[in-house]
Amino acid sequence: MFHVNAKIVHRMLHCRHTLCFRPLSGKASSSRLVLGIETSCDDTGAAVLDETGAILGESLNSQKEVHLRTGGIIPTVAQQLHRENIERVVQEALERSSVAPGQLSAVATTVKPGLALSLGIGLEFSLRFVRQHNKPFIPIHHMEAHALTVRMLQPVAFPFLVLLVSGGHSLLAVARGVDDFLLLGHTLDEAPGDTLDKVARRLSLIKHPQCSTLSGGQAIELLAKDGDRTRFPFTTPMGQTYDCCFSFAGLRNQVTMTIMKQEAEEGVKQGTLLTCVNDIAAATQHTVASHLAKRTHRAILFCKAKGLLPSSSPTLVVSGGVASNQYIRKALMIITEMTGLHLLCPPAKFCTDNGVMIAWYVYSNVSESDLI
Repeated sequence: MFHVNAKIVHRMLHCRHTLCFRPLSGKASSSRLVLGIETSCDDTGAAVLDETGAILGESLNSQKEVHLRTGGIIPTVAQQLHRENIERVVQEALERSSVAPGQLSAVATTVKPGLALSLGIGLEFSLRFVRQHNKPFIPIHHMEAHALTVRMLQPVAFPFLVLLVSGGHSLLAVARGVDDFLLLGHTLDEAPGDTLDKVARRLSLIKHPQCSTLSGGQAIELLAKDGDRTRFPFTTPMGQTYDCCFSFAGLRNQVTMTIMKQEAEEGVKQGTLLTCVNDIAAATQHTVASHLAKRTHRAILFCKAKGLLPSSSPTLVVSGGVASNQYIRKALMIITEMTGLHLLCPPAKFCTDNGVMIAWYVYSNVSESDLI
């Protein structure tokens, strides 16, 4: 396995602007083409974009079904699946874009943050690929790519507030420019997506006839639609902590205790579907949404007090896998409407991990002169 050296990665992240694009020849000579590769967690993604942001070809291999069977993401399993699929995924992206490796201007790959074993596969493949085809290599910060994806879809002026919520991360930051983020808050323990997945696992939702092919978060969202969130009034985390950080481990403990109590009342063992599963799902989702909304509200008030956002048309961008949850989006919409911000969320396919956002980040991070 290729071992990721943290110091080398750090240096690579800070030399992005010195990497220049070689002139191209052949039919693609009028375009600057970037191959983006993403392997930070459990999705193997690749995409080819031109400098206009047009997606010429993409491919994505999801490991969801495998991890559903194992009850969660096992890093060594994710690593092996990346190893088995990355060459095929990259080849599919190239074929669908009708681009040969020699026509590429550069290869961009996620190098942090994420699962070290998964990141290592993407980095090892990319470095071998660029050496073989004599192309520049551009290391990409996964969360920064998520934050800027929305700018590929529509014009969004800096600065803006960004909430990134996923299975591995949760943070609030002011995007002041490309590669310029002011961190306001982050998760102190686990991420919201991780909490939802673990609750779904503890509820054995994979046994539910409507949820057997859904991820934990998707299963919670589906069952919550028919649940009574008021039946289990979980306490919203960090109610007396006056900052913009997050914490979800305490909530998960509350939910686990409730599940154990209900199992005892219904006289069933762990692994049996409870009759109140919809209500627990609804209460869990509501508390996660409430926590995210309250901390985001604090961040907005802080930004307004410190003049960190424009007075005209300030924007909140929400991205990451958890941003696909419609209930959470509605909770955040209430906050933005109340505070006068414009809420922007990428389409669901761009909220989750993908190669498109990695390739796009290159174009958002270079000047016109770098593309000549």
